[in-house]
Amino acid sequence: MSTTLPEAKKQGKRGVSALVALGLGAVLAVGVNMLSDRLLARARIDLTENRLYTLSDGTRQVLQGLQDPVTFRVYYSRRLGAAIPVYGAYAERVRAMLDEYVAVSGGRVRLEVFDPEPFSEIEDRAVALGLQGVPVDQSGEQVYFGLSGVNLLDDERTIPFFQPDRERFLEYDLTRMVWELSNPRRPVMGVISSLPLNGDPRAMMMRQPGVGQPFVAMNQLRQFYTVRDVAADAQVIEPDVQVLMVAHAQNLSEQTLYAIDQFVMRGGRLIALTDPHSESQASRPSPGQRPPSDTSSSLSRLLNAWGVEAPSDKVVLDLRGAWRVRADPRDRVQAVDYLAWYNVPAAGLNRSEIATAELQQVTVASAGEVRRREGATIEFTPLVQTSERSMLVDSAAVRQDPSPARLLADFRPDNQVRTIVARLRGPVTSAFEAPPAPAEGAERPADFPAHRARSEGPANLIVGNDADILEDRFWVRVQDFFGQQVTTPFSDNGNFIINLADSMAGGEALVSLRSRGESLRPFELVEDIRRTAEAQFRQTERGLTERLEATERRLRELRQGPGQGQAPANAVITPEQRAEIDAAREEIRRTRGELRQVQLELRRDIEGLETLLRILNIATVPVLLTIFAIGLAVVRARRRAEARA
Repeated sequence: MSTTLPEAKKQGKRGVSALVALGLGAVLAVGVNMLSDRLLARARIDLTENRLYTLSDGTRQVLQGLQDPVTFRVYYSRRLGAAIPVYGAYAERVRAMLDEYVAVSGGRVRLEVFDPEPFSEIEDRAVALGLQGVPVDQSGEQVYFGLSGVNLLDDERTIPFFQPDRERFLEYDLTRMVWELSNPRRPVMGVISSLPLNGDPRAMMMRQPGVGQPFVAMNQLRQFYTVRDVAADAQVIEPDVQVLMVAHAQNLSEQTLYAIDQFVMRGGRLIALTDPHSESQASRPSPGQRPPSDTSSSLSRLLNAWGVEAPSDKVVLDLRGAWRVRADPRDRVQAVDYLAWYNVPAAGLNRSEIATAELQQVTVASAGEVRRREGATIEFTPLVQTSERSMLVDSAAVRQDPSPARLLADFRPDNQVRTIVARLRGPVTSAFEAPPAPAEGAERPADFPAHRARSEGPANLIVGNDADILEDRFWVRVQDFFGQQVTTPFSDNGNFIINLADSMAGGEALVSLRSRGESLRPFELVEDIRRTAEAQFRQTERGLTERLEATERRLRELRQGPGQGQAPANAVITPEQRAEIDAAREEIRRTRGELRQVQLELRRDIEGLETLLRILNIATVPVLLTIFAIGLAVVRARRRAEARA
């Protein structure tokens, strides 16, 4: 079929029009990209669950409140990114975050970036600042990836080397540096403790890595506070102490208890951490001595007068979040849930309190409960709570030869939620009617303050019945990185302690940005199924063991006779004994079948849930797309029908 000349011209014009439209579309796309790059360079949508890429309100408050400029100097070796792409990608992340700081601060944060090439003045400057050089090959050439911050007074803070493992703490580290440079005067925090929170010189003399070092939580507190040790026999808390932390302080004298009481009466802020069993103290016996038998601490004289109780004779067990620990070598199960050590997830943290609102997990160990006394009027706000699957046991159960399997077998939850840490607000009455007499041979200070019977305004107290929140092994891993100690938290205990201190001292701007990154998020439903089934397994197993022991004792009595010694080798087994043996064997076979059935149900529930999730993950998107396509087709068909009509 031939094409006429007019039709050919029309087709040619259509082709030219199509090419022109295509060219105009390309020009428009380039123009839109250039315009958006210029005007919308910082526009973005953060769809992550925890808004990981959005600056927190606390960071914005710190940046917008800057009076004097702060200069960030980044020392990044491009060779590091070329040799190890992971660091190259992280360098872009750090640079993007710093650009956001510059924009939000309105220019009060200044950014300078340097590439410290080998044997250059920039490298010498990086070394002088204390930044860490790391070799990337056998040549010995050092590469750098650190940050130096400086204010107008030439105060300096540094991050020696950015670690990708700490990416979820990037905003916290940067904002902390800005806050320190803009607040050179630090509040004073007093500490009374029987634990070696600031390190143990005797243990450090043993020259073992990590032994005797200060607690990581204390090192972090020193970044924000002037931490001052208060003597265990102090008669007065110095007036410049704004926050006082009493952490597992044992056997305090009447004079020191009175000093703490009057510190609160004068408006001081107190963080009191008692413990029914200090795992930290139990794991640190004095050189050449046996582990201590008394590992509890109490402030009942003060707390009871203020309307709260923290018993030292009971430990709270919780099935939710229990740690998996190595079982007894004689046990058939190699790992078991230790109900005295457990992670408290976000569901157990008070989301309305600024100290816990942004935390994901806090770990406790052999903790006790905190409760308001009957009839007390003080405001009681729980901060850290257990699940309903909890129960109380005597502290001796975890202090003397603790058995994870026995605790699990005896576990009977009572459906009560218990508080581990609480905040108290309100007026309180002194626990003393008058100052106690000085200790023998001691004199009162010349400036001894007058006695106060009631607090000046509402008191603000934090009471927790677990000092092991401070213990490193329950929340942080410490690793050596080319001579530098790198800490990687797996729980938010350190942030929790700093948040509490910040909320007490008034520096709440930093609280909202701690631990904003992704943390360990276990599959809680599967964990619940496994823990429930294992608890049943342990209970059944213990019942079997007790029946077997009883059967064996009965058999020995039948063979030996009452009050006799070892049975002779040629002893004749009577029909009664044979029947007893057969019954025991049948009982063993039946109970082992029950154990297998419990394990089978455990695997069946988990595998069924896994299959369901796979089906949902695989089929949900195609099904939704199919439904959308069908709906779109129906809508179009209706519109066409309406147009034809």
